[in-house]
Amino acid sequence: MVTSIGIDVGGTKIAAGRVDEKGSIVARARRSTPAQSPDAIATAIAELIAELHTDDVVAVGVACAGYIDRAGTTVLFSPNLAWRDEPLKERVATNTDLPVIIENDANAAAYGEFVHGAGRDLGHMVMVTVGTGVGGGIVSNGKLFRGAYGIGGELGHMLLVPGGRLCGCGNRGCVEAYGSGTALTRDARELVRSGAQFGRRLTDLCDGDADKLTGAMVTTAALEGDVASIDLLAQVGNWLGEATSSMASLLDPEGFVIGGGVADAGELLIDPMRSAYGRSLTGRGYRPVASFVRAELGNDAGVIGVAALAVNPGDR
Repeated sequence: MVTSIGIDVGGTKIAAGRVDEKGSIVARARRSTPAQSPDAIATAIAELIAELHTDDVVAVGVACAGYIDRAGTTVLFSPNLAWRDEPLKERVATNTDLPVIIENDANAAAYGEFVHGAGRDLGHMVMVTVGTGVGGGIVSNGKLFRGAYGIGGELGHMLLVPGGRLCGCGNRGCVEAYGSGTALTRDARELVRSGAQFGRRLTDLCDGDADKLTGAMVTTAALEGDVASIDLLAQVGNWLGEATSSMASLLDPEGFVIGGGVADAGELLIDPMRSAYGRSLTGRGYRPVASFVRAELGNDAGVIGVAALAVNPGDR
């Protein structure tokens, strides 16, 4: 059996796994992320590699949130970690004799779904991750699309509403400002604060304190059949559907794979996306329509994807 180690560096935790050729995680390990210290992060990664290393491991992949240069050696910028022009590949490679690759976490998740998940039958796919923000990854002709400088695929920061809501990136009107878990929670809290009877179930879930309301609560209520919560998810889905129609005009994928925490709502999110996409698609009625499916790998997508990339570095 050939295995590889995948490591997913997040803002609060570092998840790692030894992954076999079928995409199964056969061993796991994790550490808390020492987010403010590049040296401490490198040490934690080295510890995880040592913990998971066995004779059948052939490569290591590290996924992280941030801009990775085209060569796959340097983290140019990470919003949640103290990495600025960080030579991460070199740091990791000095602590192991295995080949090492570095990749953006959303790209890694997309590749994981492409090889071992919901996109396994698609040669051209776009993964849209809907969580606190909106991320994504693009696979074209079986390979990751990364752009000229390695930072392509930032789907959440496409312009959706000119001059619209302020996004966390500092621009206005981004997809993320309308189609994310943050947007869902914002609109749900506004409904609770309004005192409208329509939002009574959400008011009950947060004990009347709108600031305590979470996106997960909205999803829970929607899955119970709460009409207001279903409507809130549909609004997010509509925005995302319009965004994916623009993505289709540019990328022409066979399918969209929808992941992230908000995708736990399943068809309550994806069906409105699919419908809005169909209504907004240029040339609708005269072109093939992309499929919309829910991601399969969940929180393991980054670990599985970057481990697979480490074995197939030519696909990045």
